Amino acid sequence: MPFEIDVLIIYADRDNEPSGTSEMGWIMQFKNFLEILLEQVSGKKPAILLKGEHDTLTSPRLDNAAVLVAVVSEGFVESQRCLEYVDVFVAGAKDASPAYKRMFKVFKSPISSLTQPEKLRELVGYSMFHQDPETGEVLEYANYFTAEAEQQYWMEIVDLSYDISTSLATLATGVAPNPVKNIFPRKTIYLAETGHDLSVQRNIVTRELHRLGYTILPGQSLPGNLKDLEQTVTNNLSKCSMSIHLIGSAYGEIPEGTDKSIQELQTIYSAQRSVDAKKKEEDFSRLIWIAPNLDTSNDRQRRFIETLKREVEAQEGTEILQTLLEEFKSVVREELEENNEKKVLEDTGGRAIYLMHDNVDHQAVKPFIDVIQDAGFNILMPSFEGELLELRQKHIENLRNLDAAIIFKGQVNEQWVRMKALDLLKAPGFGRKKPIIGKAVVTAMGSLSDKEPFKNLDLRVIDGDEAHSLASLRSYLQEFKP
Repeated sequence: MPFEIDVLIIYADRDNEPSGTSEMGWIMQFKNFLEILLEQVSGKKPAILLKGEHDTLTSPRLDNAAVLVAVVSEGFVESQRCLEYVDVFVAGAKDASPAYKRMFKVFKSPISSLTQPEKLRELVGYSMFHQDPETGEVLEYANYFTAEAEQQYWMEIVDLSYDISTSLATLATGVAPNPVKNIFPRKTIYLAETGHDLSVQRNIVTRELHRLGYTILPGQSLPGNLKDLEQTVTNNLSKCSMSIHLIGSAYGEIPEGTDKSIQELQTIYSAQRSVDAKKKEEDFSRLIWIAPNLDTSNDRQRRFIETLKREVEAQEGTEILQTLLEEFKSVVREELEENNEKKVLEDTGGRAIYLMHDNVDHQAVKPFIDVIQDAGFNILMPSFEGELLELRQKHIENLRNLDAAIIFKGQVNEQWVRMKALDLLKAPGFGRKKPIIGKAVVTAMGSLSDKEPFKNLDLRVIDGDEAHSLASLRSYLQEFKP
């Protein structure tokens, strides 16, 4: 259905009052920045409307908005009118595209999950404030163009813009955009919720994992009571083959019904998941990062970390590191790639040859597939169906996991072959940990016009008509037969 408004922002009036030297309120600044970013992301200017709690001038109804953004603060949760706005929007959304994500919550200040409106609790929040990790003091940005604002405010609002744009595109077409396929199979990762002092670091790790094509859980805010929290976390962990925990100075929020923080409980549940996975012979590992130069003046957090370190020493499949975040990201990537390589070896049972060819040659390449399989090799094949990004990710995955590579030249030109040869040179940069044992260019329709460029790239040239090339390929494969 067509909507009169793309984005409706609801807020408590006192959150839009000018502060300091700024003549513009926080909400108005937020609206302006969001409008600019959404236009950059989607290519068209969005219709964004502000609706304060006592706004009587906003004529369009709430059910004429495609997306609702609630700016959650103390003033918001105390405002009966703001809560009514949420109820009205939810009631209207039930009859219009219920499967689509149409509600977003932005935190202007930290609000515990139990204090948040019930209909907003499960939504992933976007934190737009700075909290001093040592004092816990919440500071509102007076300058939006500092290094601190760049790390927190802008990273969050950029994420929000992309997510809203996806929602609007889905509503417009009735079809959800194709998700990015995992470049490593079977990989869903539980990235544990952190204290606010590590929200920036968690965002950085989130972006890294998303860039690699991983699915990340939890996909919602965690419940504020122990029973629901345990059920949600354990259910999410059961779908994952790894959990990642970032531990900082803040002990974190304590849910109702326990004296332990959400951070600590997540480590307990993931430890149990590790035990259960071992019994079931499932793959599951844990990576725990403790911030370097940690301030452990918080007694509860200090005891938690000390206990965690002792327990981890006796737990198989768990690694704990206290290093720079960039070094930790490298460890995460290495762990994921190592696990994936093990899976590939399990699936192939031996050495694998990546047979690079174009779709136009899918018939001509079949006799060569038979020769490679008869020699005892497993074949990695390119994909030809799907989005461009998906096809490229599959190509990179094959470059990571091949033992040898054969570039097939049928109807394609020599420039296409050179591009594939250059990809083989770049393969170590894609995360390979072993040398390529063989590289060749094979033709089936006559000789290459110039063999020297390929020989200079350390490729064996096997050319001639089909019968000659097949015979030469059989002989070549014997050199590194498994």
